[in-house]
Amino acid sequence: MKRILLAAAFAVGFAGPALASHCPKDVQAIDAALASNMNGDAKALRDKGAQLHADGKHQESVEALHEAMKILGIEH
Repeated sequence: MKRILLAAAFAVGFAGPALASHCPKDVQAIDAALASNMNGDAKALRDKGAQLHADGKHQESVEALHEAMKILGIEH
């Protein structure tokens, strides 16, 4: 039982930093796509995702950024 809890804690501990480093890459991809396709909805989601990342809310940030990427047709 202790091993299972330790493994779960270990996995959760590494999930946050992994998501945190993912956000800036998504923002760069969105910015590149917005340069040729200014979409207001995608821009708003990009800004929301960047702010959530800055606030340390990485899962919410990834969700917003992936929605923007979906609108712009970017693979993630």
